[in-house]
Amino acid sequence: MSDVKPFIKDIKVADIKLDLQNPRLPKSKQGKDEKTVIEYLLLEAATEELMLAIAENGFFAGELLLVIEDINDKGKYVVIEGNRRLTAVKLLGDPSIATVKKISVQEIEKNAKHKPTEVPCLVFQEKKEILRYLGFRHITGIKSWRLLEKARYLSEMKQRDYSDVSFIESCSEIAKVIGSRSDYVKRLITGYELYKIVEDEKFYQIDNLNDTKFFLNYFTDSLNRDNIRDFIGIDLNSNSPIAEINKNNLKKITHWWFEKTNGQSRVLGDSEGLKLLDAVVGSVDALDAFDKTPISIYEAYEITGDLDRQFENKVKETLKSIEQADSISNKVKIFYSDLYDDLKTIRKIALKINDFKESLTKNRDDF
Repeated sequence: MSDVKPFIKDIKVADIKLDLQNPRLPKSKQGKDEKTVIEYLLLEAATEELMLAIAENGFFAGELLLVIEDINDKGKYVVIEGNRRLTAVKLLGDPSIATVKKISVQEIEKNAKHKPTEVPCLVFQEKKEILRYLGFRHITGIKSWRLLEKARYLSEMKQRDYSDVSFIESCSEIAKVIGSRSDYVKRLITGYELYKIVEDEKFYQIDNLNDTKFFLNYFTDSLNRDNIRDFIGIDLNSNSPIAEINKNNLKKITHWWFEKTNGQSRVLGDSEGLKLLDAVVGSVDALDAFDKTPISIYEAYEITGDLDRQFENKVKETLKSIEQADSISNKVKIFYSDLYDDLKTIRKIALKINDFKESLTKNRDDF
């Protein structure tokens, strides 16, 4: 770590370069040129709105760009934090660099009250000094990145700063740096490793699926589910979580989540969808049916037998609520007008359930 402290300096916009390896950029955009980055930021990062704000109010000095000097280009700097703000200022100075949204960019530049040619920057000696700060600011802090960006950053941080320690230890140390929990860090880094496999397989040729449309939370949230972890072959308590990965099942689950038929995926990646999927992949019969036939996840879930447990839980939850209502009924001053109808409905449903149960028993006896 350098002993030279960061210092504030006004730097000409023309002397500051965009960070082509910014972790917020999709991998397909990283390492390209500034034109590619500017195009992406215009299309995906609401850069026009930021242009309007700066054009009207000027560059807010409290939001310093964080930069390092470009060791390969003396007198020039690379922005590590503030790529979108720098892009907005560059476009105000030269709207011709826009390859998309040209009309709106030119209109904003034409009516701009402010077109900064210099911006305040906080100059660091080394990139790693900034990256540690960004770990807290963008992962657990007030300017949160998208999950894929967070995971990519943590993965790079692990490789850069903790390559000499075990996976479990590195996750623990990273968690301390960013002010988070080690189990969360483990899931993000492992989820990103799974994502890289999917990306390397060209997203299994699933229509319209790419790094900008991939929901990494499907992986990271599913890693909280025992059966899904086992299905994919993940062991989060190991120093090599994906060593026993089942790539065929990884492909299947990715198709179930992202491949759409008539606009619908077979399984949603929300909490309800993951609960259903976890139960299905944990049942040999349900998984076999879901995998080999076009039945829905709900139909497969019925095969798991988990509905029996759900039914029992719902009845017991209802009984508990009725008992609680009974315990305070003698203190109620005015009963609501629909109480009688509601109690009748409760009784009617209870009798219906019981009659159905009795009919099943009777049918067996008759047999």
